[in-house]
Parts: sequence; structure tokens; C-alpha cells
Amino acid sequence: MSQGPVDASRVPRFAGPDTYARLPRLDQVERADVAIVGVPFDSGVSYRPGARFGPAAVRQGSKLIRPYNPALDVSPFADLQVADAGDIACNPFDIGQAIDTIEQAAGEFDAKLVTIGGDHTIALPLLRAAHRKHGPLALLHFDAHLDTWDTYFGAEYTHGTPFRRAVEEGILDTEALSHVGIRGPLYGKADLAEDRRLGFGIVTSADVMRRGPDEIADALRQRIGDRPLYISVDIDTLDPAHAPGTGTPEAGGLTSRELLEILRGLSGCNLVGADVVEVAPAYDHAEITSIAAAHVAYDLISLFALGKRA
Repeated sequence: MSQGPVDASRVPRFAGPDTYARLPRLDQVERADVAIVGVPFDSGVSYRPGARFGPAAVRQGSKLIRPYNPALDVSPFADLQVADAGDIACNPFDIGQAIDTIEQAAGEFDAKLVTIGGDHTIALPLLRAAHRKHGPLALLHFDAHLDTWDTYFGAEYTHGTPFRRAVEEGILDTEALSHVGIRGPLYGKADLAEDRRLGFGIVTSADVMRRGPDEIADALRQRIGDRPLYISVDIDTLDPAHAPGTGTPEAGGLTSRELLEILRGLSGCNLVGADVVEVAPAYDHAEITSIAAAHVAYDLISLFALGKRA
């Protein structure tokens, strides 16, 4: 029987452990199906720093999470043993060393990971670790930005380059790569051509608004098929009205409702790993961003639980 969250009828929400959803720590359970792990790293950012405090903020924002998910008709903490694995401590001054540390640590978990960032640089080592276990990965990337640029100030490893590096390293299945929520100005039209060359399809935030989450989710499922799927969610895929606490906000984004409904529409996909990144609480208001991120993580955990049922 799974050990779930602290009983909110006995311990108030504002008390109890500072773990995600007040779940047990990984060292308190015999084994875990899903581990929640923080990576408090933001040395790869190009604008506002602060995502190193994201894992703590998302854990705080998760205190109202309840055990039953009615949108997906699943009780993920009962169907799976989910535990909080704490944080991967990595070098804040050396990006290369931090990437190596994250990759090694992620590869040592037996559980599926839902990782809380941290900036988007961390997606590359997480994808490397997942690739070693599952082979070439389908990628579903929610973001305002492509994150397939080549370099920034000559640096090859930043929060704007992880998915280009992942394609170059053969980690990703280039028949099943999608961005969702893309919007805002680019450096030039060539950015889009280069992204297509790498194998990505783009669903803009305007596409979601016009076509609706159900149609978008169906199209994504067809593109993904039964391939092992990694989902990476940059919280700035949401409009700043729904996620002000992030490092590179762009107007015109998804609503939190649209994002959650698209994720829920992916039930049945072969999800093998996921991350939620770029929560920067210094710019947040009333925990809007951290609460949104906590619910995104909850629906990702719920997808893992549905996958176990299948």
C-alpha cells in the first residue's frame, strides 16, 4: 500500500512537511514509482535570475494538492508510491560541471522523475539520463521560446539551447518533436527555419486559442504515437497573467486551464519523464506561478498513474 500525503484533516495545510504535496520523503519509503526531485540551478539564464528558488516555491505552492484528481479520475498517490527526493545540489558557478552532476544523479533513480527546476538548462542532462534508459525520446516541449538556439554569448549550454544539443546528441526521435505555446519576437525568420530543420513542429499559443486544447492534444498524441515520451514544461508557456514569476515572460501565452487540459488529453501516452522549470518566485505574486507549476506537476504524476493502469 502506498504511503500518501499527510492527512489534512489532522495536520493543517500550513503545517506538516515541506515536501511536494506533503508527501513522504524518498528515504521514508521502501521504494518509489515516481520521485519528485528539485534542481535549484539557474546559472544558464539570459535575463532575470531566481529560478534556483523554484523547487522550494513549487513545494510551497503544492500544499493544497489533494489526493484525488477528478479531471482524470485517478488517485495518483494511491495508485503509485510518490515521494519527494529532495534536491540535486550542483555547482552554481560551472554550468558544465552542473550538467554532469544532474545527469549522473538523475540516472541513479529507479523511479520515474518529475523534476522541478531550476532553469531550462537542466532539461539536457535529464534527457540524457532518460535516453540511456529508454532510447530515443519523443519530446513535448511547452514554452514561449524555441530553446533550439545554437549559442548565446558563445556559450553552447544555456537555458536557450538544450533541445538543439539534445537533437545533435541523438537523444531525441526527430519524427516526434513538438513545441507548444510558442510566441513573441524572434531574432530572425531563420530561427523558425532552423527549428524545422532540427525536426520540431510548432503549436503557437494562438493555435491553442483558435483550435482548442482537445484538438491540440489529439494532434500531439498522433505525432507522439507509442514512443517513450518526455514532457518539458517551461512555466513561461503561460501568459504572465497566469505566471508572472518567471525569468523571460512573453505576452499572449496560454492560460493555466489550457495547459492543464492539453496535458490531460495526453492520457495513454508512454510518459517516461518530465520537468517543470523556470519558476522564479522573486517575481511572483500571491504564489500564482508556483501554484500553477504545482498543479502541472500533479497532472504529470496523474499521467504516470494512468499509464500504470494501462
